[in-house]
Formats: sequence, C-alpha cells, structure tokens
Amino acid sequence: MAVKKRAASKRPVSKQKVDIKSKKTVFKGRYKIDEYVFDFDRAAGKGRLTDVTRLVFERGDSAAALIHDIERDVIVLTEQFRIATHDKGPGYILEAMAGSVEEDEEPEDCIRREMMEEVGYRADKLHLISNGYASPGSSSERIFLYYAPVQTDDLVDPKASGVAAEKEDVRRVEFTRVDFLDRVDAAFFDDAKVMTLGFWLKAQPKQGAPRKR
Repeated sequence: MAVKKRAASKRPVSKQKVDIKSKKTVFKGRYKIDEYVFDFDRAAGKGRLTDVTRLVFERGDSAAALIHDIERDVIVLTEQFRIATHDKGPGYILEAMAGSVEEDEEPEDCIRREMMEEVGYRADKLHLISNGYASPGSSSERIFLYYAPVQTDDLVDPKASGVAAEKEDVRRVEFTRVDFLDRVDAAFFDDAKVMTLGFWLKAQPKQGAPRKR
C-alpha cells in the first residue's frame, strides 16, 4: 500500500540493531496474532536483550474522521455497540467515525467509503491531522486521523447505518461545535479518537468556521 512507503520514509534512522530469530502465526481468524522471538540492543544503556518473546496483534491499519458540517457548525459522531468496551466501559460508545483500511486501499479512500456506509455523508476535502500506532506495545495497527469538513447537502443517504451483511448497526449523532468542545473539555467521551480530534479542533478556532452569507 503506497501510504506505508511514505510513512516508512519518515522514520528516524536507528543505530540499535534488532535480530528477528523467528516469527510464527499462533492465531488466524479475521485478524491474526504472530509470535516473535528476537534479540535487540538496549535503548536505556549498553548491551543487548536476547531471546525476547512477544505476541503482536496484526489487524491492519485503520482510519477515523471528525466530520464537521460547516454550514450548521455541527460535529457528526457515531454511536454503536462495541463488545470490547462492554466489560469496562459504556458498551454503546460515541466515536469518531472509523473503519479498517482494506488491502491495497489508501486511508483517505477508506474514510470516503466508511462515511458513506456508516453516516451517509459524501466526503469532499479531507485533512490528515496525524497518524501513529494505536497500541505499540502489542499491536501493529496504525490509525490515520482526519478532519472532514462537509456541507449539509453532502448528507446523501440519511438512512445509512453501516453494512448489514457485516451486522453493523451505527447511529449518526450530532453535537453543536460549542457543545462538542465543552464535552471534550469535560473528558466526556470514552473514545480516544474523539478526544484527540476534539482537542485539535479546539486549537483551530477558525477551522471550518461557517461562511457569512
């Protein structure tokens, strides 16, 4: 995927040496888990650590967007049930709209597809805010965060609620910009994507400001 090459070119050059001694897949389903055994130079001090075993969750990359109807100055989020949040959190969680980047798909194309599938919005310009590892201690997943300004007429499928064949059930939720940013300040949202993008938006008071008629 082209974006991987671009991201790789920005990596700082490390002087430390890493030797991968073995790699095997220990679980394979919709996602997979790989087991690595490796040696590496210490980052904090001299010497090496040897025969280190770690499991890595391989689920591919993902992308998310803060959708902003700049005509009405409304932030569009999604709400859906997430089983991974059920035991410790809300279960039904408010999120920045997101999806998995498919093989040979650019993150921006993923956002455009997911916006239509989940909330029915046609994307115009997308602004990449950041990208990075979601949980580098155990997962190879990178997440690409976008700001997606839209017009009210870009809501072309108000009944969109996800892909039925994948048993998705997504509700579109709207907040005024003021209400949304107040909730960000109060740490109201459980979704880290929303909080990250929310603080970015707060730092850009003129971003997506409604046009004067």
